[in-house]
Amino acid sequence: MIKRIVCFVVVLSSLALTGQTSSTYDFEPNLENPFGLPNPKAPKEIKDFALLIGECDCESISRKADQSWGAPIAMLWRFKYIMNGNAVQDETLKADGQHTGSIRQFNPETGKWQVHFYSSAKAQNPLMNWEGVKNEKGDIVLYRDNPSPQGAPGFYKISFYNIQKTGFEWLGEWVNPEETIQYPLWKISCKKRG
Repeated sequence: MIKRIVCFVVVLSSLALTGQTSSTYDFEPNLENPFGLPNPKAPKEIKDFALLIGECDCESISRKADQSWGAPIAMLWRFKYIMNGNAVQDETLKADGQHTGSIRQFNPETGKWQVHFYSSAKAQNPLMNWEGVKNEKGDIVLYRDNPSPQGAPGFYKISFYNIQKTGFEWLGEWVNPEETIQYPLWKISCKKRG
């Protein structure tokens, strides 16, 4: 009899928690929406990443130490809404074992995206940070202060471009402050799954 009562209490507790979760955190990833949903109370910019939400099969190419381009590396790039639809998280799973991820939050006070990057290759303290906006062409462009190897002032610039329902392109490059010098360092091409 005691076992039946305990089972009944456990089942009721599970149902109560499930009900609370689905009504309190409606925008979190779940069975119906595995990548979550944008929270309507979040800044409207939360939808800047709408076409990237989901999973993509990608090809990543970066420069080697000798500045030539390396061999393409297959990767899975997954984007989802987190924090009950108030932010975006992404992660890459690469065939070479060098996985990365980011937390993306829009700051209404600055009008810019704040992006915090992390990697399996090395724990960063503090995390690398980029900031930027979605421009008039529909590209998401982010910057981080990054002098050149020779010490010239500049930025590491990240661009998500050619963003469509079927996929997108990504470019990481070093640029000088005027962007008259642009040196590509990393390129990724992605096709949406499903």
